[in-house]
Amino acid sequence: MNTLDLLVKRLGSQRSSFKTMGELGEFYGGVSGKSKEDFTEGNAPLITYMNVFANIEVQADVSSRVRISENEKQNNVQFGDVLFTGSSETLYECGMSSVMTTKTEKKIYLNSFCFGYRFYDSGLFLPSFTKYLFRSEGIREQIIKTASGVTRFNVSKKKMACVRIPIPPLEVQQQIVYELDNFTFCTKKLTEKLTTELAVRGKQFEYYRGELLDFDNKETPTTLLREIVDFRNGKGHEKDIDENGKYIVVNSKYISTGGEVKKFTSKQICPLYKDDILMVMSDLPNGRALAKCFLVDQDDKYSLNQRIGAFHIKSPAVRTRFLFHVLNRNRQLLAYDNGVDQTNLKKEEILDIKIYIPSLDVQDRLVSMLDQFDSTYNDLSNSLSVEIEARWKQYEFYRDSLLRFKELTA
Repeated sequence: MNTLDLLVKRLGSQRSSFKTMGELGEFYGGVSGKSKEDFTEGNAPLITYMNVFANIEVQADVSSRVRISENEKQNNVQFGDVLFTGSSETLYECGMSSVMTTKTEKKIYLNSFCFGYRFYDSGLFLPSFTKYLFRSEGIREQIIKTASGVTRFNVSKKKMACVRIPIPPLEVQQQIVYELDNFTFCTKKLTEKLTTELAVRGKQFEYYRGELLDFDNKETPTTLLREIVDFRNGKGHEKDIDENGKYIVVNSKYISTGGEVKKFTSKQICPLYKDDILMVMSDLPNGRALAKCFLVDQDDKYSLNQRIGAFHIKSPAVRTRFLFHVLNRNRQLLAYDNGVDQTNLKKEEILDIKIYIPSLDVQDRLVSMLDQFDSTYNDLSNSLSVEIEARWKQYEFYRDSLLRFKELTA
């Protein structure tokens, strides 16, 4: 039995007093009354939405800025504060927490899409403990119930005030922090190693695929993409999302995750048909989704969302699966990503790329090789992803076990 198991066994019967967040502290909002220009020419550090969402403890050394005038009254984040995301597209991502565990002389401000929480008694909790507490299963279950919405979910601060949290002794908090900090470090290191391996293999795959599809010679005929396909854009589905809907909404998340993250609709606003090739036309700087493609496998199953393009071959000289490989993360289109601003591919930019068209026999041979590359990479990706997921599930099990206190009874 390892140290964590022993600690879980010992604390399994640990009892603690509980109080509501409303009894223990107060909420405050992020910066208000700001224009777009205030965030492009700012003079004060700003904690962004993603900083809160992605980290259990706030990354205080930030490059994001907001303009704050002298004597301007705005809430600033202090040591020990717990920050929460105020809304999300999915219910289970609402109210994600991050704790300010860094002491700094600088005034740091919070974005308007998040809100903060400050304990009345700063000595009641170790910030290094609350960073784990508010991400634990028991607390997250309560926080999720405070959110409501349809296409976007918003957290109610009034309901958040009713969330009940344990108040274990400081020495118990310290023990838990020591074990979880060590376990978190080891889990992150292993995850980084596996993620790096996956990224290297992905770049390797893209390189060899590019080399196979490089026909830069006089013998292979070329044409513009517009000459061999019909193109159409998707349409917005935000108001028609229905978790019980019949049709899968093909958006950038669906394509970038290989179909793992799905949204549904009961209205096929923009129908898709078998052998349509779909492409993500918009992504963040250096994103992995730009120009990523998806091949439709059947009729009456999908509806195309905005910012996704659809191509259907109109030339008998081109195999559908060959063109799918040519367009998927096409180098000509990736060149539009400057690494600074969000990339939004235009219809004309896409349709004007040069396409090499070898004989059908050559296309078939290339498709066979590229499909094998796809299969090999996907197998590796799945195995590494499963390993990463297993490690984090193990981490979550120990974290939740250590933070599952029983309430003291009179």
